[in-house]
Amino acid sequence: MAGADWSSGDARWTVTVEHTETGERTQRTCGFLYLCPGYYRYDEGYTPDWPGQESFTGTIVHPQHWPQDLDLAGKRVVLIGSGATAATILPAITGTAAHVTMLQRSPSYVLAMPNADPVADLLRKVLPERRAYAAVRWKNARLSTAIYGFCRRYPARARAMLQKGAAKRLPEGYDIGTHFTPAYEPWDQRMCLVPDGDFFAPIKSGRADVVTDHIEEFTPTGLRLRSGARLEADVIITATGLNLNPLGGIPMTVDGAPVVMREHVAYKGMMLDGVPNMAFAIGYTNNSWTLKVDLVARYVVRMLGFMRDHGYATVTPRLPADRLSTSPYIDMTSGYFERSRHTLPLQGDRAPWRLRQHYFKDATMYRGPIDEQNLEFRRAAILQPAG
Repeated sequence: MAGADWSSGDARWTVTVEHTETGERTQRTCGFLYLCPGYYRYDEGYTPDWPGQESFTGTIVHPQHWPQDLDLAGKRVVLIGSGATAATILPAITGTAAHVTMLQRSPSYVLAMPNADPVADLLRKVLPERRAYAAVRWKNARLSTAIYGFCRRYPARARAMLQKGAAKRLPEGYDIGTHFTPAYEPWDQRMCLVPDGDFFAPIKSGRADVVTDHIEEFTPTGLRLRSGARLEADVIITATGLNLNPLGGIPMTVDGAPVVMREHVAYKGMMLDGVPNMAFAIGYTNNSWTLKVDLVARYVVRMLGFMRDHGYATVTPRLPADRLSTSPYIDMTSGYFERSRHTLPLQGDRAPWRLRQHYFKDATMYRGPIDEQNLEFRRAAILQPAG
């Protein structure tokens, strides 16, 4: 989509679509706009501007643009990053590469989770398929919510448990304090969940190692670090994350006025104040993405049914008359959020303007009656330009 423009007089969106192959632009109209592009920018990854990159004579790869013909057999690989992407790549390539060094500027919390689920397997045996699916989904949501809640309520205990869990899977005497103890509390940033601890196994076997240091510069044969150490490499993989692109980066206007994301407050994490007939689906940062998306989708469907049944043409979130304190839409401190604060909307200090990141509390809110206090509904006959 190249643009979306709302007309209050017509009670319709005009959506401009650019076709990828030809570049041709066409227009379509709709009464309600529902955006589901997530918030990552997938056409390019984030790579810092390191000194001397052009001098490196080996291969530099960002996971977002992984070459189909990349051959790591017998190669020395430096994997830059400490997040979920790096934790996934490391065990996947250690069987092929001669050696892998994961270079991180700062560590992340890593939690080993069993890949097999005997409880889920039992439920699938004794319950009909649909009921088993619902039960397993509920169990997994409860477990994820409980882990998150424990980490936020008892951060010191959670940190100690995570350190102990890492130590059990690494060589005796391994420097957990340097390589697996972040400066932030558990779940201030996303936690890396690794199946059956597969991330730790190559480190314990010696096929991979972890270095915590800063890059001073690239050299023709690898990297020079701030400590003075050097890492020799044939291939450098920059698992340094993505940039955010909220709502697909689609330029939007309401009656000719541009919609500036950072000037709007999110209603139930799915609509923007003052923007009519538009909703978006963004999932949880601390749980399964689809849990939140399902809640939003069901609410949108019920809201559209409510509008149809009552003859309403538009629905617009309106901020409460009393003062609403605001904060960033997502309060995690991960680098990609920090880099993109200016592109994100705000959230309020109370429901339904506050994003709680708690499925079971949110489920009660989303499944309640259609909100006629914070949502303004209008019939076609009385439409005026939004103000």
